[in-house]
Amino acid sequence: ICLIHFYKRIEIGKKRMGKRKGRSVRKNKQVSTADEETEVSKAPHSFVVHRGQTGKFVQELTKDFRQVMEPYTASNIKVRPKNVIKDFVHVAGALKVSHLAMFTKTSVGPYLKLARFPRGPTLTFRIKEYSLGRDIRSMIKRPITYEKQYLHHPLLVMNNFPNEEREYKLCTSMFQNMFPTINVAKVKLNDLRRCVLLNYDKETGLIEFRHYTIKVVPVGLNRGVKKIVKSKVPNLGRLEDMADLLTKGAAVSDSEAEDDEQSKVELPQQISVRGAMPAQQSSVRLVELGPRMSMELMKIEDGLLEGEVMYHKFVTKTEEEVKEIRARREKRKKEKERRKKEQEANVKRKELAKAENKEKSKEGMRKKQEALTNQEKRAVKAWQGELANKDISDDDDEEWYRKEVGAEPEKELFARSRSGGSASTNQAMGKRFSKKKKTDGAGGDGGGGKFKRPRSADPKGRGRGRSEEGARGGGSRRDGPKDKKKRKMKVFNSEGVGPNYKKGGKAGGASKLRGVKGGKIGKLKKRR
Repeated sequence: ICLIHFYKRIEIGKKRMGKRKGRSVRKNKQVSTADEETEVSKAPHSFVVHRGQTGKFVQELTKDFRQVMEPYTASNIKVRPKNVIKDFVHVAGALKVSHLAMFTKTSVGPYLKLARFPRGPTLTFRIKEYSLGRDIRSMIKRPITYEKQYLHHPLLVMNNFPNEEREYKLCTSMFQNMFPTINVAKVKLNDLRRCVLLNYDKETGLIEFRHYTIKVVPVGLNRGVKKIVKSKVPNLGRLEDMADLLTKGAAVSDSEAEDDEQSKVELPQQISVRGAMPAQQSSVRLVELGPRMSMELMKIEDGLLEGEVMYHKFVTKTEEEVKEIRARREKRKKEKERRKKEQEANVKRKELAKAENKEKSKEGMRKKQEALTNQEKRAVKAWQGELANKDISDDDDEEWYRKEVGAEPEKELFARSRSGGSASTNQAMGKRFSKKKKTDGAGGDGGGGKFKRPRSADPKGRGRGRSEEGARGGGSRRDGPKDKKKRKMKVFNSEGVGPNYKKGGKAGGASKLRGVKGGKIGKLKKRR
């Protein structure tokens, strides 16, 4: 029985080997970048996240900056507090992400860190002032927002960045590599919907960040014609003739009078704007979308959010200090590699030890299974739904004796095992499957307090009953055919104090003994 429970546990353990995955893991779909176009796969992609306790305004600024980087950014990225930089690096290679924009906040103010995957460099900017996108749009009288604005990447415009200083050269290349390049000969004007402007102020040393949408307006049309072109119905209540709409409304609008002559260009291609035709003059206007930021370059690091400090605005180091820092960093790097090798060696050693222990345990289980007795083997096979091998005990014992002793065994040596084979099988199979032996009907004394029902010579079976002697357990039964073995009957006295056959009832009267058979209790009366 213990072995059966042991094998059941093994089967249950096998079923539980596969660990169930969590809900978030099951919902995540496998991302494949094999079917992407070459233009999309080669374009720089970015992660825009915030780290630490930044506050709700910096979090909203993060969302606005993420919208600026559309469509080549992770729009629905969800960062947990447990995530570390290694998690982003691990995912960036599979998703072809090249840049990381991270917003943080300290007691001094918010910061923006721009890093290149996987090994840096990292640029740290301190945000002096910022305005959210919703604040910018609320200030404009007629804001322009539509869905197709963010289907294509913005156009990058950089102004007044110095080329002499090394740190600003690196800053320029970082911003340029964050946005896809534009081929002037193949670009479509309908794809250029937005513009990002970065202006460097030499007096203050600040970098101004602005985000605009591009608007094209036809030039040389009066107000009445513009309304007709834009599918608007003009007000004709004050006019006597339709011609007055063209003659009296010939003055240009105030906004067109304020336009610079440099903003008026001839469109080389057809563009989806009412009234703007190719080879005709149109005006290009910028409407701000937000956010706004005024940033200051603070630090440049060699690695990904770590490494040697290449530039710092407030801290300067001598050559000796720089050499000492480099030597310390190299020493720390070597120690880290040494610890990593030790950990890998320890992991391999533990895996080998685990495999050896597993083999030893399997060998022990195999030996234990081989050392099982015949009865236990049959019990295990019966539990597994297999038929027991009836001849497994006799043949094995005799054959083993012949091989080991080298002589034929005596007849009486294994006679007991032969006779007890079926009994052991029945014992292993259970009490219900035990064979019932037929008793001989010619037996004389019926002892043990068993009530036997003798067979009558009457073919209809009349006159069957128990004799007084049979009820008391004494006397002989009538001659007749063999009777089947009856189930033992438990007898209780009249007071209900447990089985007691020898203590009978009152003398000369009906016995008050009660017999229990098959769950039924009935009074037994003496038959005189």
